[in-house]
Amino acid sequence: MKFAKIDAQYYCGVDLHATTMFVTVVDRAGNVLFRRNLKNDFEAFRKCMQPFLPNLAVGVESTYNWYWLADGCHQANIPFYLGHALYMKAISGGKNKNDKLDSNTICNLMRTQYFPYAYDYPREMRPTRDLLRRRSYLVALRAAAYTHVQTVFSQQAILGLDGAELKDKNYRRLVPEKLHDADLALSVECDLDLMEAYDPIVNKLEKHIRLQAKHHDRKAYEILLTTPGIGDILAWTILYEVHKIQRFASPQQFSSYSRVVKCERTSNNKKTGGGNQKIGNPYLKWALSQIIIRAQNHSALIKRYFDKLQSKHGPRKAKAIIAHKFAVAIYYMLKNGQAFDEVKFVNSTFK
Repeated sequence: MKFAKIDAQYYCGVDLHATTMFVTVVDRAGNVLFRRNLKNDFEAFRKCMQPFLPNLAVGVESTYNWYWLADGCHQANIPFYLGHALYMKAISGGKNKNDKLDSNTICNLMRTQYFPYAYDYPREMRPTRDLLRRRSYLVALRAAAYTHVQTVFSQQAILGLDGAELKDKNYRRLVPEKLHDADLALSVECDLDLMEAYDPIVNKLEKHIRLQAKHHDRKAYEILLTTPGIGDILAWTILYEVHKIQRFASPQQFSSYSRVVKCERTSNNKKTGGGNQKIGNPYLKWALSQIIIRAQNHSALIKRYFDKLQSKHGPRKAKAIIAHKFAVAIYYMLKNGQAFDEVKFVNSTFK
């Protein structure tokens, strides 16, 4: 958990909603100087904040719609701070909750230097990152259609349906003919319609993201592609979810953010459960966990190393160890601007 160091004369806490926001401004002593419910309009917000500028700092919880407020503050040279939603709740959670209390709590966290910092992802790469996340969602929907077809065949004990057959556009339209029930065949045809609808959309997104990745950070993109097992999709995911590796002070911070290491929770030298395991970036966790699946086919050295890990620790723990090791390797690759070295990767002991 990182706490933002905020030095300002006035602190503005914004409890942001879909169409409105509750705004509170306090001074360094905590005295309330402004409190009002406003519409989500930056010009109206800036007009209300004019008496406190330029000595004002604005803080908001990292909800889904903070982009416009952050961009407006940056453009107007108003210091903006994004708060980590889960950590803010852990620090200041109380019995009562309303807009007034939430807004005031943000102010108090800022002025007491207990404001848990979340990364304010810059505007220039944010739309492409969100586009990549949208692609992941569409691919998941397409995969669900594949899975449903296979489920239907399994329910009818019709064996021999290969996943490759469903991906073959020339063959998959013949698949419903294997079913003798018209309703089941129609259900499968609907799944095939979905697949054919998603294919060109996904291809269009991938073509655009490839051009954007080369434009935004071509060097980092090409460095990532030197890693066995990393193709375009994984390289894009790491590139856009990380943004700048310098925002992580150490490889362990990056690994923790990527959710490839477990957090330790103890009390009186006893484990207290596995909570907070989902704090971090799920997209990076997915990407780092996927690398080894393809890396074994591209590097005999890494395959032998991974086989040894599986023999010693079992498949599940071996995958966790190798994902952590890839996280550390990628951290140093991006930080130092160096290509992947598989000999160093296998022989190094990361702590």
